[in-house]
Amino acid sequence: MKKPFLLATLVACLSLPAIGATYDDLIDAARQGDTAAVLALVGKGASVDTTDIDGNTLLMLAARDGHDRLVDYLIRQRAKLDARNAAGDTALRLAAFMGRQKVVEHLVAAGAKINNPGWTPLTYAAFAGHTEIVRVLLKAGAEVDAPSENGTTPLIAAARNGHLAIVDLLLAGKADPNRKLESGETAVDVALKSGNTDIAERLRKVGGKSGRIVTIEVR
Repeated sequence: MKKPFLLATLVACLSLPAIGATYDDLIDAARQGDTAAVLALVGKGASVDTTDIDGNTLLMLAARDGHDRLVDYLIRQRAKLDARNAAGDTALRLAAFMGRQKVVEHLVAAGAKINNPGWTPLTYAAFAGHTEIVRVLLKAGAEVDAPSENGTTPLIAAARNGHLAIVDLLLAGKADPNRKLESGETAVDVALKSGNTDIAERLRKVGGKSGRIVTIEVR
């Protein structure tokens, strides 16, 4: 009665190197954008939602590195669009931050969540200076004033890093120039702190003000 159990255990142990090799091959193929290799491995039973050690799915890896053909294939294979990695990022967040416009367009068209708690894809794109991606996300319904955990909005992120064209685009989308960080600072304060005086001036022209409290010492 013990032989079948022992035989099954032996077969399972002998299979482990092959499973490990398949896993490594799948992750490497996704990073390299090798659609044919991913297709072959999925055809052999590998999951399209396989993750690396950091929780990045195949879709995240392909989106991050701009492999739009592989992204399209994974979407058609019903890969999870809104899965999060260990850092809390989604495929759309990663694509927006890295400036992968075609990937962003694929994911938006497929129904990936545009608005989510924390740093949204729009905030990432604004922070990194990807004007056309900001335009795509706004058109798709991204919340223009969505705040992160510390209050960072897309406008504050763009003001911090000196992206004037994006500041103008966000203001045209009715961004509030007086939203505050948890520190009490507004986009004007952040722009001035970063030396972006042109952005601070632009914000003031549309009603932007400093959020800092000025104390006057009375003697």
